[in-house]
Amino acid sequence: MAYEYVGNLHTHTNYSDGHGSHEDIALAAIKAGLDFVIVTDHNVWVDGMDGYRYLDRQRVLLLTGEEIHDQAREPQKNHLLVYETLCELSPHAYDPQGLVDAVTQEGGLSFIAHPTDPAAPAFNEDDLSWVDWEVEGFTGLELWNVMSEFKSLLTSLPRSIWYAYNPTLIASGPFPSVLERWDRLLASGKKIVAIGGTDAHSTPVRLGPLKRTIFPYEFLFRTVNTHVLLREPLTGDFEIDRRRLFHAIREGNCFIGYDLPSSTRGFRFTAQGEKGEVEMGDTTGIRFGVTLKISVPKRAEIRLLRDGEEIHRWDYQETAVHTVNQPGVYRAEAYLRYKGKLRSWIFSNPIYITSK
Repeated sequence: MAYEYVGNLHTHTNYSDGHGSHEDIALAAIKAGLDFVIVTDHNVWVDGMDGYRYLDRQRVLLLTGEEIHDQAREPQKNHLLVYETLCELSPHAYDPQGLVDAVTQEGGLSFIAHPTDPAAPAFNEDDLSWVDWEVEGFTGLELWNVMSEFKSLLTSLPRSIWYAYNPTLIASGPFPSVLERWDRLLASGKKIVAIGGTDAHSTPVRLGPLKRTIFPYEFLFRTVNTHVLLREPLTGDFEIDRRRLFHAIREGNCFIGYDLPSSTRGFRFTAQGEKGEVEMGDTTGIRFGVTLKISVPKRAEIRLLRDGEEIHRWDYQETAVHTVNQPGVYRAEAYLRYKGKLRSWIFSNPIYITSK
């Protein structure tokens, strides 16, 4: 049995360019129904904040990571989300490979943040995409970043105001370029874990008489999250629980869910093969064939991909079963119609099927 926990892995406080405190984030996470939330301030690791926060009988586990980039570089490319190092590593920011290596040496996890982050010239916002793709050894990448998607829509002032007041219309799915990059990395034989994040800042904006927060923590925590599957439940001891969560994320025992249209809790993607049943992030052999099973919490369009190519699609289903006899990297996607269009809903991490 898998125990499912939902968290947001990319948030900022007033220690960097966010506009709330750690306590504000924890409270918003509880109200949004999250099980854990990770603060990733820019180039500062804030010690002493990790632990459970409580509101009546509800609780959330707040953890501290970091988003590191070279502040001397213009524009500031190559943002890296760093988790579980428990120390400050921003002095390595000038060298992306050296930074990844330092994270690995500390036993941490490293994820390329917003791999595609387009410019917004109307607001003098630079393109902050990752560019040093020769880097090796990172844990994974942020497949879906809500604020990068919002930034891509800022083509004019009226359009920006429209989306600021209609935030439920923003999220449609990861950038195709990021999906293609992920699939290429997977097909090359690398294990690259995908996560989703909101890049939450809760930024107050004033334009003449108009005043609005872009976008409140609680709203964003109801959108794109990472759902983590554990083989044992959380204990309430934050040290034990932190290690369990990060171990599962490192292994890819997780999926990305856009929880605003409908909760993605309960999604499962498994493979039945010679090793019995395995989950996302696991590996099994192709001998005797492998049966893949996809379950979604409500009827949706389900897609099964092998090495980045769609091999089967089911319309308006809750469960899909497909037997394969070829090795490859298999992953699942689900789509829901919401606010007048078909939108990305769920992205699994892969199951790796080998020839042996």
